[in-house]
Amino acid sequence: MDDLRETGEPVDETELAIEGALRPTSLAEFVGQQKVRGQMQLLLDAARIQQRPPDHILLSGPPGLGKTTLAMIVAHESGRPLRLSSGPAIQHAGDLAALLSSLTPGEVLFIDEVHRMARSAEEMLYLAMEDFRIDIMVGKGAGATSIPLDLAPFTLVGATTRSGLLPNPLRDRFGFTAHLEYYEPEELERVVERSAAMLGVSLPPAARAEIARRSRGTPRIANRLLRRVRDYLVVHGDGVGADEVTVDAALDLYDVDAIGLDRLDRAVLDALVRRFRGGPVGLSTLAVAVGEEPDTIESVVEPYLVRIGFMGRTPRGRVATPAAYGHLGVPAAESVLGFDDL
Repeated sequence: MDDLRETGEPVDETELAIEGALRPTSLAEFVGQQKVRGQMQLLLDAARIQQRPPDHILLSGPPGLGKTTLAMIVAHESGRPLRLSSGPAIQHAGDLAALLSSLTPGEVLFIDEVHRMARSAEEMLYLAMEDFRIDIMVGKGAGATSIPLDLAPFTLVGATTRSGLLPNPLRDRFGFTAHLEYYEPEELERVVERSAAMLGVSLPPAARAEIARRSRGTPRIANRLLRRVRDYLVVHGDGVGADEVTVDAALDLYDVDAIGLDRLDRAVLDALVRRFRGGPVGLSTLAVAVGEEPDTIESVVEPYLVRIGFMGRTPRGRVATPAAYGHLGVPAAESVLGFDDL
């Protein structure tokens, strides 16, 4: 559903087609998220035995961990059609009313970034999720009339990267809520192994481990790096087999270093360490220094740098940690960093 990558760059339609082909179509094929898979399998099995649509499902977690894929699996394993939409596309109650009224019985509706829906649409969704009914207002002012409209039973699968922005009344109407966690390297190796087989690329264990190590705990990134390795093989190799040296050369060409940092990540770290002496520095100032939007720094770069311990957030701003200094090969100056605020 996303039309932007983690880097904020537009997604090519060919890339989207390849990503779609690599998606698993069943929970048995889905790698990782073992607890969530078990919970969803029980939910789907119970719905099938009782011959009813599955309960509404809320999936939260960082981008690229499989929320859209799980929604597709819900539809596939339920034997139901799938309708795709997104929160930013539903900016009026009328947009949601048109969408809901066109659903067929049992259809699965997937709304990506559900927290970005308009408030009026959210309030209409409360009644639709609970009673499969919406109220349509006809007319204006004192003469306005509310007309109830019955809906076909459906299953809503909502996805969000910021679950804290969801209002409690909406969150409470989901029958099942799951939070997706970042993947372990061993799980990402299995993702790479499966995708490589589908792409016709032969990778020894060391090469798969190298791709997994640079994938930031995210399957979408792992698959993207694998495709770049395949491109490198097509141009500089036999187009089929890659070893660890080839993977290293391909990813170095694309500015992805040994721990998964790309050009923008290193630019942010370099500015924080060298230009601002480790901080603290405000987000807007840091964004101007690297020529990016603050939202991109906050949502794309910062979460990973904080997770691997290279950046800290304090009341006074962002600070670099000793690990960031070590990665850049710069002597740390802890007296400047304000680590007591971490």
